[in-house]
Amino acid sequence: MMKYLENRVEEIKIAYIGGGSRGWAWGLMSDLVSSDDISGDVYLYDIDKQAAKNNEIIGNKFNSAKGAKSVWNYKAVDTIGEALTGADFVIISILPGTFDEMDSDVHAPEKYGIYQSVGDTSGPGGIVRAMRTIPIYEELAENIKTYSPDAWVINYTNPMTLCVKTLYRVFPRIKAFGCCHEVFGTQKFLCRVVEELLHEDRPERHEIKVNPVGVNHFTWLTSATYKNHDLFPYYREFCEEHKDGYHVAWDPVDDNWFNNGFATQEKVKMDLFLKFGYIAAAGDRHLAEFCPGKWYLESPERVAEMRFGLTTVDWRKGELKLRLAKSERLLSGEEETKIECTGEEGVNQIRALLGLCELVTNVNIPNRGQIPNLPLGAVVETNAVFRANSLEPVFAGEIPQEIYPLISRICVEQENVSDAIAQRNVEKIFAAFANDPLVTCGMEDARKLFDEMCRNTGKYLTMYNLK
Repeated sequence: MMKYLENRVEEIKIAYIGGGSRGWAWGLMSDLVSSDDISGDVYLYDIDKQAAKNNEIIGNKFNSAKGAKSVWNYKAVDTIGEALTGADFVIISILPGTFDEMDSDVHAPEKYGIYQSVGDTSGPGGIVRAMRTIPIYEELAENIKTYSPDAWVINYTNPMTLCVKTLYRVFPRIKAFGCCHEVFGTQKFLCRVVEELLHEDRPERHEIKVNPVGVNHFTWLTSATYKNHDLFPYYREFCEEHKDGYHVAWDPVDDNWFNNGFATQEKVKMDLFLKFGYIAAAGDRHLAEFCPGKWYLESPERVAEMRFGLTTVDWRKGELKLRLAKSERLLSGEEETKIECTGEEGVNQIRALLGLCELVTNVNIPNRGQIPNLPLGAVVETNAVFRANSLEPVFAGEIPQEIYPLISRICVEQENVSDAIAQRNVEKIFAAFANDPLVTCGMEDARKLFDEMCRNTGKYLTMYNLK
C-alpha cells in the first residue's frame, strides 16, 4: 500500500555492494530510471572490479532507454570506503563464494538422502552458506559504521535473516532491513483466487491486504482481505478444488522477469493451508525446506508428486552463462537497455524514506514486539510502515498456535546459528546443523556430511578452527 505525498526531485547517493551483479543490478537500474522524483549517483563496488566496471557502462546506458524518467550516474570504484562515503542508501546483493561452493551446499547432502530445492536459507546448505556469509557481513557492518553510519541499508542477500541479524549485532545503531518478494508472489496467487471465486477482474497485488508473520522464506498470513472480503474461506475452497496443483503458464507481465525458471503449481502452499488453516506465504521451493524433511523433500519422486522443482546448481551455472552473454551484448550495443518493471519494492522504499510517499510492505528487521511470541531481537518478517526517515514495524500479533511449533523451531535455530558463527564455535554450529528439520540422517552421518561440506568450501572458512 502506497500513499503519494509531494512532488519534488531528490538527489541522492546509493552505494551498491555487489555492484557487478548480472541480474539484480540491472533490475535496480530499470526501477530507478522509471521514477521521476529521485535521481543521483550510484557507486558500484564489487570484488570483481571488471563486472562493476561493466555495470557502470550498462547503468549509464539506461538513462537513454525508452521511457526513462530520471538520470542516474553510475561509477565503479576500487574501494568500499569510496562507495560508502556520503551514501544515503546502501544496497547489498552479493554471492558468498561461487556456484562451485553452492554446488556442495545443495548437492553434497544428496548422498545421505537429503534433498534441497534452494539451499541458500535453511537446511544443511543454508547453514554452511551462513558460515561463509556472516564473516563478510561483519566486515560490511564495520565499514558502514565507519563510512556511512546514517545511511539506510537494504539487504537482498540470503540467508536473509542471518545477514540482517549480523548487521545489527555488529552495529546496533544501523538502519537496515531485508527485502524479499516471496509474499508478493502469494498476493499475486490470491489475486487468482479473487478472479476465480469472486468473479471479478484480477486485481493488482497491492489490493490484497495481508498480515504476514514469521521468518524470511517461511512467512505465513494470518489475515488476507480484498475490499470487504475475508479471503480465507475463498482460499480454502480454492485449495480444495486445486489440491492436486494449480497450473498457470508463466506470464511475463504478471511475474518477475528474473524468476521465470522456477515454475510451481503451488501444491505445497495449498497443502499447508489445508493442514494448518493459515496461508503459507512463500514459494513452494522455500516452504518445503523449512518443513520436516519427510514431508515434501523425501525424494525426487516426492518432489515431482508435489509439482515443484529441485533447482540444480548446474542450472544456475548455465543461467549465469546466459547473463554473461547478455552483459556482453548490452556493453557492445548489440542489445539495447530496456526498462522492465521488476515488481520489487526497493525503489519505492527509498522514495518513502525520503518523504516522497508512504508505504506499507513486508520487511525483515529485528523483533521489537511485532511478533510477541518470538524472541525479542530475532529477525522476523512482518509489515512495516515507511515514512520520511522512519521505518516502523506493524504489530502483527502472536503466531497462531497451529503453526507456532514450525516457525519457533526455525527462529530459534537461526538464533543459535547466528550466535555460534559469531563465536566461531564449530561444535555449536554442528549442533544446529544436526538439529535442522531437513537433516534426516543419523548423528554419525550428519557429522560426516558437515565435515565434508566444510572441507568443500574450506577456502572461505579460514576464520574457523576446522578439523
